[in-house]
Amino acid sequence: MKNLTIFILTLFILMSCGEKLSDLNKDIKNPEAVPAGALFANAMKELHDYMSDCNVNINNFRLWSQQWAQTTYDDESNYELVERNVNGRAWNALYATVIRDLSDAALFIQEDEILTDAAKRNQLAMIEVLQVFTYHVLVDTFGDIPYNQALGDDVTPAYDEDATIYSDLITRLESAIANLSGDSGMGASDLVYGGDADMWKMFANSLKLRLAIRLANVNSSQAQTMAESAAGGVFQSVADHFELQYQNAPPNNNQLWDDLVQSGRSDFIAASTLTDPMNDLSDPRLPFYYKDPVDGVYQGGVYGTNNNYNAFSHPGVLQEDPTWPGILISYWEVQFLLADAASRGWSVGGTAEEFYNAGIEASILYWGATQAEADAYLANPDVAFATATGTDLEKIALQKWIALYDQGFEAWCSYRLYNHPDLPPADRTGRDTPRRFTYPVTEYSLNEENVEAASSAIGGDDLQTKVFWDIAN
Repeated sequence: MKNLTIFILTLFILMSCGEKLSDLNKDIKNPEAVPAGALFANAMKELHDYMSDCNVNINNFRLWSQQWAQTTYDDESNYELVERNVNGRAWNALYATVIRDLSDAALFIQEDEILTDAAKRNQLAMIEVLQVFTYHVLVDTFGDIPYNQALGDDVTPAYDEDATIYSDLITRLESAIANLSGDSGMGASDLVYGGDADMWKMFANSLKLRLAIRLANVNSSQAQTMAESAAGGVFQSVADHFELQYQNAPPNNNQLWDDLVQSGRSDFIAASTLTDPMNDLSDPRLPFYYKDPVDGVYQGGVYGTNNNYNAFSHPGVLQEDPTWPGILISYWEVQFLLADAASRGWSVGGTAEEFYNAGIEASILYWGATQAEADAYLANPDVAFATATGTDLEKIALQKWIALYDQGFEAWCSYRLYNHPDLPPADRTGRDTPRRFTYPVTEYSLNEENVEAASSAIGGDDLQTKVFWDIAN
């Protein structure tokens, strides 16, 4: 399970065997057909790579959630997207690679005359779950996007309303959950769960819970129904994470290693936005999140300005490990989602305080602190659910945001969902934290009529325009 090496070796053997003399005339660098399993595996890896990356040209979510600050260059922490085509790279990575590979894999599986009905049902359901995940990332990032026409022959697809897309994604997810059970037959091509469809059902229910909480402020009754039906099937421990276990060497290492170690650059430091509250709360995760304390204290720099690298603490040693896993949904995130649901009075199998405590404890232990340290942290009156300041949702939002340190995208989404904790404006420009990405420049040059219509429909293609679920005060 979770074995990228086995998959690559198997694929190499399959491609090497049975070579014919006539094959010498084929362009092996551009194969006419790729096995469904290889497409599925590539989509999984590309999705994890994109979501885990910290390259400023590709993924700025660790900056946008103010987990890190910058040194020499600060454009990205001042929310500059266009100069490095960050929005365009996100668009291309998720549409042209992940979604396209999954769509092609589904076509091959549907046409496979050897697969059993059970295997085919499971594999198509797994592809559906991963497509739903990818589309929800696109919606949460951009708002209205091409959806119904996204995979057709039309190179100028129309845009669909974000709320309408969510509704269809939920329907697709419900159907996929009903079709997942047992061994999918995907084997080593499934880089996360090794073909175990029951684990995919757990992942799908955890995703369903995430989408339910996204909807909580816009359609409470639907969100409650979704959360209550998903709660019994979500992750039960950190062993259930939807994560890719990376390997020790390129190209199968965690992308963080490329920018924190291999590049030899010193672009990132801790952000005071996160280190300050963690210091105030004596959070035991500080020496794992960051390294290089300054005079015995983990010190973050000012967000949105050029900081002196040597004057502040830096991203931690664990994130410099090329094998460090890339997590898309974590067990502790699920616990905080359940805490949110319980705080609203929904029946999800426990109290808000129980889930809140479980999420904090799981995160602390995962990063390497001790049970005694977790217990002491939970006993801190400024952390304890009964005595910490703020509303129940504000308490959950703060601790969830802290726990999502290595999940930059979801930390940014959590901030938008709760408008808590308060993230200061970028220091140099005074810009507030964006609510979405603007559309890529290429859309205006290649699909102008449709992107202009989408821009008008959402109220303007602006960083502060909100996606449909972003309505918290």
